Amino acid sequence: MNTSRAEAARRRRFDRIVAVFHADMYRYAAWLCRDKAIAEDVVQEALLRAWKSLDALRDDAAAKHWLLTIVRRENARYFERRRLETVDIDNLTASQAALLAEAPNEELEELRESIYELDDDYREPLVLQVLMGYSTTEIGEMMGLKQGAVLTRLHRARLKLKEKVADEERS
Repeated sequence: MNTSRAEAARRRRFDRIVAVFHADMYRYAAWLCRDKAIAEDVVQEALLRAWKSLDALRDDAAAKHWLLTIVRRENARYFERRRLETVDIDNLTASQAALLAEAPNEELEELRESIYELDDDYREPLVLQVLMGYSTTEIGEMMGLKQGAVLTRLHRARLKLKEKVADEERS
């Protein structure tokens, strides 16, 4: 009887934590892997891993950091395990070609491309700060860096983005 109560309490705790941070997990995974379907897979694997190691989370206040760290590691595992399928864009089916014909927001797409072109060392802290709202201290903890290194990477990422935008405006 006590075991079932403990299991129910554990499940409620997990559900409460996931309900609050699931959208952040998905958004972060999507930025890391740049593919919505892969992001869903990464988040599912991260949730499974989080469930298995829930007892390691001592303080629920640290749950967001803990979950996003799991997402980051699962993303790395995903790409270590899988060979990505390539598609010959010259031989697309009509439905695949139609997806390419969607009218995108050019400015937004240029900004996304510029962010994607950044090295991972610069892109990741920028996304964590701008998209996810983390402080430099939190980013440092997640990435295993000192705060000064995070600040340097954020500064360089912004400089690289400004240079890219300036180059495009000159063109």
